[in-house]
Amino acid sequence: MKKDKTIPEQVWQLFCSVKLTIYTLVLLAVTSVFGTIILQNGEPGQYIRLYGQRFYNIIRVFNLDDMYQAWWFVSLIVILCINIVVCSVERLSHTWKIIFPDRIRFNPDRFRKLKNFESFTVKRDFNLLSLHCETVLKKFCGKVIKKKTDSGLVMYAEKGRWTRIGVYVVHSSILLLLLGALIGNVFGFKANLRLDEGASSDTVMDAKHRVPVKLDFTIRCNDFDVKFYKNGAPEEYRSNLTIIENGRESLTTDIRVNHPLRYKGINIFQASYGTIPSDSVTLEIIDSSDKSTITRSLKPGRKLELPGNGGTFTLDGIVPHFDFMGHNLGQAFVGHIAGPDGKEIQIGLPVKFPSFDKMRRGRFAFVIKEFEKKYYTGLEITKDPGIYYVYAGFIMIIIGCWITFFMSHQSWFIELEPEGAESVRISLSGTSNRNPQGMKLKIRKLSNRLKEE
Repeated sequence: MKKDKTIPEQVWQLFCSVKLTIYTLVLLAVTSVFGTIILQNGEPGQYIRLYGQRFYNIIRVFNLDDMYQAWWFVSLIVILCINIVVCSVERLSHTWKIIFPDRIRFNPDRFRKLKNFESFTVKRDFNLLSLHCETVLKKFCGKVIKKKTDSGLVMYAEKGRWTRIGVYVVHSSILLLLLGALIGNVFGFKANLRLDEGASSDTVMDAKHRVPVKLDFTIRCNDFDVKFYKNGAPEEYRSNLTIIENGRESLTTDIRVNHPLRYKGINIFQASYGTIPSDSVTLEIIDSSDKSTITRSLKPGRKLELPGNGGTFTLDGIVPHFDFMGHNLGQAFVGHIAGPDGKEIQIGLPVKFPSFDKMRRGRFAFVIKEFEKKYYTGLEITKDPGIYYVYAGFIMIIIGCWITFFMSHQSWFIELEPEGAESVRISLSGTSNRNPQGMKLKIRKLSNRLKEE
C-alpha cells in the first residue's frame, strides 16, 4: 500500500512545485495590470467620480487604490519567495554533489557513443603523443585524468562544474529584489512638501496615509527660479535648498527635474511649482447699474464701502483650492458682500480667471487687476531603505544570467590507440550541459589542432 504523506511533507511538496511558481507569477502579472489601470493613492472623491460608488466599495475592500502594498499582493510575493527558496533547497543537494563530487568518475563507452565523436590516425611515437595530448588538454580544461585500457590510453578533463550554480544566483537575485521591495513598502515612505520661497520645514505629508512624517533635518527653500519657452510652457524650474541639521547648515544645493538631492537615505525630487498671491490685491469693481468702475487695493480682513449705498465687501483671504461645481479652479481670493438688507453673499476670485466674478448675477462684479506673484516649490520626498537590496539583486541577476546562458560545464575525452609500430589513432569527443553545437565546434577545433601539430 502507498504510504500517505504527512501534512508537513504535503506542504513541502506544494511549495517545491513548479506549478505553484507559474500560478503565482501569472497572478502577480494579472493583478499588476489592475495596478496600472486603476488610479493609485487617490482621493475618495476621485474614485467615486471615475468608477462610481459600487466599484469604489470593491476597491476599498481589496485595497486596489494602493494595490502594491495590499495584504494579498504582499502575500503573493511572500509565497513566491518561499517557493523559490524551497525549490532551490530541494534541488541544491543534487547539484552540490555534481559540483563537489567525492571522486571524479567517467565512462569511456559513453563518450565513444557521442555524436560529436571524431577519430583520425597520426604517425608519431605513442608516448610522445600522449604527453603532447595531455599538455594540450590541460590548456583547454585544467587537470587531466588518465586511465589505461586494454587497447591504449584514455584521458578525461572537465571545467565549469561551478557554473551549475548560475540558476541559484538568479534565484538569490530575485529574492533580493522582492526583499528590497517589501522592505521599501514596510519601512519606506513617499511624501510631499510645499515650501514657499524663504520658508523651511522638517515635516512632510505622507502621500499614502495622509499623515505627517517628521524628518531628522530641516529643508529650507532659499530661492525658486523658472524659465519659460516663448509659448509660455515651463522650460526648466530649479529650487535652491539648504539642509539644516542640529541647528547648522549642512548642505546647500540646487535641484531640478531628474536631478534630485539625496541626503542620508532621503531623496528630494523637484516635482512641481506654483504661484502664491501676495496679501494685497488690486480689484476693479464694476457697478452694473451705471457701468461705472472703481479700483481699490485690499488686504485680507479689510472692509470696503461699496458705492451708491451698495453695502460692503470684505476680503477674507486666500485659499489654495477653489471649488466651483465640482471643478478645482486653483488658488483664489475669497470674500463676502454684505448688502444694505443685511444679506451676505460669498464670492471667489480665482487667480487663473481674473474676470470669473463677471458671470455672477448681482449689482457688483469684482475683477482681479494686479497682485504680486511669488513662487512655491513642490517637492517629493521619498525614503526607500530596501533600495540597496534592489541594487544588489540587479547586479546578481546580471551575473547569474551570464553564468547560466554563456557559461557551461564541459567534459573532454581523448583516447589513444596504437596502430602498428609508428601510428596512433586519436579519438575525441566531449559533452556540455549547454550549447551542444558550440561544444561540437570546440571538439573540431581541438581535433584540427592535434592534426596540425
